[in-house]
Amino acid sequence: MNEAVKTLDGWFSLHDFRSIDWPALREVSPENRESMLNELQNFLGDMDITKKMGEGEHTIYSILGQKADLLFFTLRPTLEGLNEVENQLNKLRIADYLLPAYSYISVVELSNYLANHMAKGEDPYENKHVRERLYPELPARKHICFYPMTKKRSLSDNWYMLPMEERQAMIRDHGAIGRTYAGKIKQIIGGSIGLDDFEWGVTLFADDALDFKRIVTEMRFDESSARFAEFGSFLVGNYVATDALQDFFRI
Repeated sequence: MNEAVKTLDGWFSLHDFRSIDWPALREVSPENRESMLNELQNFLGDMDITKKMGEGEHTIYSILGQKADLLFFTLRPTLEGLNEVENQLNKLRIADYLLPAYSYISVVELSNYLANHMAKGEDPYENKHVRERLYPELPARKHICFYPMTKKRSLSDNWYMLPMEERQAMIRDHGAIGRTYAGKIKQIIGGSIGLDDFEWGVTLFADDALDFKRIVTEMRFDESSARFAEFGSFLVGNYVATDALQDFFRI
C-alpha cells in the first residue's frame, strides 16, 4: 500500500454560513430588534473571553452574492466545543432570522509533506511556529475567501497512488507559490477527510481581494492543482467587527 500522509492537528473549525430573512426581520419592532442584537453582542462578548483565554478563536464576515449573508467562523479545541457554540448561536432569538445556508467542518492541520522545519527529536506541538499554524489567531483582514477542495482519484490522475516523494515535491512547489504572498494573504488549511464532503477547507484572509484571484490563478498552473485538484464553491466576504453589527442589521 502507498504511504499515507501524516498530519499534526490543531483546533477544530466550523464555517457556519447563514442567510438572513430580511422580510421577516423587517416585521420585528425596533425595540425587539435592538434587544435581539444586544443578546447577540453578549454572546459574542462571551466568545471574546474564550479567545482571550487562548481556548479558541472566532470572526464574522458579511458574504457577497446569494450563497449566504453571514459567516460565523469558529475554532475550538474539541468538536464538543464547536457544537456548544453552534447550539448557543441557534438558541439566540435572532437565530430565528439566520437561516442555515452552508457549513463546513475541519481541523487545522500541518502535513508531513512539509515536515522539514523541525529539529529531530523535537516535540512538534512545542514548536512556536507549528503552534502558530495549528492554533492560529484570526486576523481582522478586510476580506475572506473560503473554498473546499479534494485531490483527484481518477484512473489517469490518482493523487493517492503517487509515491510519497513525488507528492512531497509537488506540494513543496505548490507551497513556494503561497510563500510569495507572505504578508498579503494569511492561509488556514483545515483537513476534513472523514469530517465533511471534501478533503480540505481552505480559508484565505487579505486586505486586497484581488490577491485571492492572483494566488488562485497562479496555483491553478501548478501541477498539483492542474492535474489533481477539484474545487467546491468559493465564498467571499467582508469583515464585520462586533461593534459594527448594529449598523449591519439596521433596517
